[in-house]
Amino acid sequence: MLRAAGVGVGDEVIVPAFGNVEVAEAVTLAGALPVFADIDPLTYCLDVTAVEAAVTARSAAVVVVHRFGRWADIRQLRELGQRHGLLVLEQGESEAPYDEIAQRRQRAAYLDAKLRGVRTPDGGDGHTYQQYVVRVPGNGRPDRDAFARALRGRGVDCRVPVKTPVHRLPEFRRCVSLPQTETAADETLALPVDASLTKREMQRIVSACNALGGLLQAAF
Repeated sequence: MLRAAGVGVGDEVIVPAFGNVEVAEAVTLAGALPVFADIDPLTYCLDVTAVEAAVTARSAAVVVVHRFGRWADIRQLRELGQRHGLLVLEQGESEAPYDEIAQRRQRAAYLDAKLRGVRTPDGGDGHTYQQYVVRVPGNGRPDRDAFARALRGRGVDCRVPVKTPVHRLPEFRRCVSLPQTETAADETLALPVDASLTKREMQRIVSACNALGGLLQAAF
């Protein structure tokens, strides 16, 4: 799509660093330069203000990635694109059938109500919970990683959704300030929320997480 729109050598394309390296790779393959902008801490999608701050005379496009079942503020991003003459492209996630989304939302609501010691996701704007991503705040130690190891030891199949932001990767390393991206990469953890989970499995997730609340106590 970038090539078809005439984006190429000498152009800049604004992309998120939190997530898919494939997006930055596609920009490079088109001959353009990926420019990383920060994310909104609630949606994990591009932040409109951060995108506007990244616009230069060479900016040609913005690639918006919808993340974890939450949508970016596409209306404001399109308005920004119109103001600056930028192409705005979207990359979405494959949608599950409606009944599966409904079951995920039920399980997410259960976790929202029961979990202690982690920050549960913001469920606004029709969240479909492709992933149920919580925050495990750090305090100078790798608390999220310790928390994840302990959960796995208790039989909970959790995963780190973004291990390394794209701007930290050797081939895309940039000296850029992306505080929300950095914090999200250090704190986020995806817990199971699949429609196939039984009530007993959901209870085990809650019990395991809540038993580890001590890992989240502030350091003194």
